[in-house]
Amino acid sequence: MEKMYYIPSQQVSLAATLHIPNAPAKNEKFPVVVICHGFVGSRIGVNRLFVKAADHFASLGFAVLRFDYEGCGESSGIYGTYGLDRFIEQTIHVIDFVEKLPFIDKHELYLLGHSLGGAVATLTAVRDDRVKNLAIWGAVGRPFEDIAAIVGKEGLEEAESSQYVDYEGYSLTKTFFRSLEQYTPLQEAKSFTGDVFVAHGTEDEVISPSYACLYEKSFKKRANSVEKSLIIGGNHTFSSIRHSTELFQQTGEWLERQRKLNDDRKKKII
Repeated sequence: MEKMYYIPSQQVSLAATLHIPNAPAKNEKFPVVVICHGFVGSRIGVNRLFVKAADHFASLGFAVLRFDYEGCGESSGIYGTYGLDRFIEQTIHVIDFVEKLPFIDKHELYLLGHSLGGAVATLTAVRDDRVKNLAIWGAVGRPFEDIAAIVGKEGLEEAESSQYVDYEGYSLTKTFFRSLEQYTPLQEAKSFTGDVFVAHGTEDEVISPSYACLYEKSFKKRANSVEKSLIIGGNHTFSSIRHSTELFQQTGEWLERQRKLNDDRKKKII
């Protein structure tokens, strides 16, 4: 079962799709996974990565909300004209929205981010104590260096010297690039105190697989628990059926373990 929403965030509307395991019974509440897409991406994902992930997690009993950042997919606004702080702010607004839904258990929220969305999810989790369960896939570790490598030196120079650089139809401004320099998710990860799942494809050609180990090391400073999975042969978007299936299965198993742990914690409190 799917529902479409438009979530307000300042002057823009963020398009979102919510997958629900089934029609909720009276007083039934579902744990929820919020998916953050990556650089110039959308809530669909390359080869429908996030659609397939949402379907899989919903089959396990989780509600899943995937959304488009400003200027991406079906959301209003212009991508690249603002800074990374807006990604964080929009993610928090999405959490505000989803936790108010009557059939969602706001105490069972899981934030999942891919690529640049992995960095944003990490930065959001550090700032918002409602996020106690975090999963990142192929996460960007050094936002400026990683995105600059994708756009290229000439693109950076054009953004600096003119109003923007046209990258695949997106107008990326110097404000956007300068904001990336202000954030260090690998360092900030040391402050997160919840539970973490880190996954990365070993053949990721866009974002270095070495970040998985660096994130794991950083999270272990304070996180309650950290699990890491290297998808052997997987590329940045886990494009093959084998690699995406392995990713969904391992992430799903982590989600189910976390759900059981959270249920046990609730019983102890009661």
